[in-house]
Amino acid sequence: MNQNQANDVSLALLNTAVFATTEALTFSQPADVTLSNFFRTHKSGARDRAFIAEAVYAVIRRKRSLEHLVATSGTKISPRFLLITALTQVMGFGARQLDAALRPAERQWLSDLRTQSATEGTRGERLDFPDWLCERLAARMPEAELKELATALNSSAQLDLRVNILKADRKAVLAQLVDEKIAASACAFSPYGIRIDGKPALQKHPLFLNGSVEVQDEGSQLLCHLVQPRRGEMVVDFCAGAGGKTLALGALMRSSGRLYAFDTAEHRLAKLKPRAARAGLSNVYPACIANESDLRVKRLSGKIDRVLVDAPCSGLGTLRRNPDLKWRQTPESVAELCVKQRDILAAAAYLLKVGGRLVYATCSILDEENSAIVDAFLKAHTNFVRLSARKILKAQNIEMDCGDDLRLLPQRHGTDGFYAAVLQRQS
Repeated sequence: MNQNQANDVSLALLNTAVFATTEALTFSQPADVTLSNFFRTHKSGARDRAFIAEAVYAVIRRKRSLEHLVATSGTKISPRFLLITALTQVMGFGARQLDAALRPAERQWLSDLRTQSATEGTRGERLDFPDWLCERLAARMPEAELKELATALNSSAQLDLRVNILKADRKAVLAQLVDEKIAASACAFSPYGIRIDGKPALQKHPLFLNGSVEVQDEGSQLLCHLVQPRRGEMVVDFCAGAGGKTLALGALMRSSGRLYAFDTAEHRLAKLKPRAARAGLSNVYPACIANESDLRVKRLSGKIDRVLVDAPCSGLGTLRRNPDLKWRQTPESVAELCVKQRDILAAAAYLLKVGGRLVYATCSILDEENSAIVDAFLKAHTNFVRLSARKILKAQNIEMDCGDDLRLLPQRHGTDGFYAAVLQRQS
C-alpha cells in the first residue's frame, strides 16, 4: 500500500480526480501536459496531486481492460466508473477507503463487482492495447512474448540517471546517494547509468543542480555509446529536442570538437543552452532548422564524423512513461511518420565524410519505423554498410544480447523500447 492509500479518499478528492480523468481521456494533448494544465487551475496539495496523477495514469494504462470490466458489470462506461475501478483493481484501494466518496448505488456496484466472474475479453482488452497495435505486434512475435511485452509496457518506468563524467564518478555518486538514504544501484548495461528505486524528487538535489547527473533512461544512454564520438570530432545530433542525448555525446567527447544540435522546434532547443552550461559543455552548438534540407545542414555536407538521427517516431517504446501514446497514435499517423523518417535519414546521410558513422534510432517497437526504414535506405544508398551494434558495445565493455541492430525491450533489458541501426559511409 503506497502513501496515497494511507488515508480514506474524500468525496472532493474523488470528484477532482474524475475531472482530471475526463480531461485526460480526450487525448487532445499529451497526458503530462493535460495534468500540468489541470493542476494550474485546480490547486491542491502535493499528496492530492500525486494521488490524482497516479489514478489518471492507471486509467490510461489499463483503459481497455477497465472498460471491459465496467461494461460486463452492466454499467455504462464513464470516466467516474473507470476511475473507481482503477482505484480498486489496479491501485489496490479497499472499498472502506472509498466509502465516504461513493454514492449508495456505487457502493453496491463495487460490492457486486468483487463477486463478479470476469470474462476474458478480446486480445486488445487483455493486453490493454488498441487492436491495430496488437495485430502488428502479433504478426512478428509469439503470443507469450506479446503478453510479456504488454505487461512490461503497461507498468510504470523506473528512474534512471546518467552520471556526467566531466564532473563526477559513478562510484562516488552512488556512495553519496546511499549515504542520503536514496536507494540506488548501477545500471546493468550503461557504464555511467544509475537506477533509482522509487521516485524521489531530485530536481533540487545538489548533484542535479551542479550538472553531475542528468535524468536519462538507460536505453537512451546506450544509443550514445553506439555513436561512440571521439575527442576533437565533428558530430551532429540531428533531432536533438531538448538535448538529453546531446549532453551525453558532449560528455563522451570531453567537451572537445564541435557538436551540432539540430531541431525544428526552437522552444525545445532553448532548454539545451542552460543544460549544456550546467553540464560544463563548451562544444555544443544548437541550431534551429526549418527542415532536413535547411541550408545550415547542407553547409556541413561531407564534413561530419558522426551523426545521431533520433528520428521522430510513434514513441510506442516509451509507453511506461507515456501510456497515452497508444491511444493517440493511429496507423495513419505512423504512416506519416515513416515518410518523415525516410526523408530525415537520407538528408542526414549526406553530412558524413567517408568512413563516418550514422546511428539511426527510434523509441518505437514497430518494424515499419525501424528495420524497414534502414533496409530501404541501404538499398538506395549502396555506399553505406551496416555495422554490428552488439560488437560496437562489446568493444566498450558493454556486454548485452541486443542483436546486430540494437533492439531493447523493457521485459528483457529493463529499459524503454529502443531500436538503433549503425551505418557507415564507405565511399
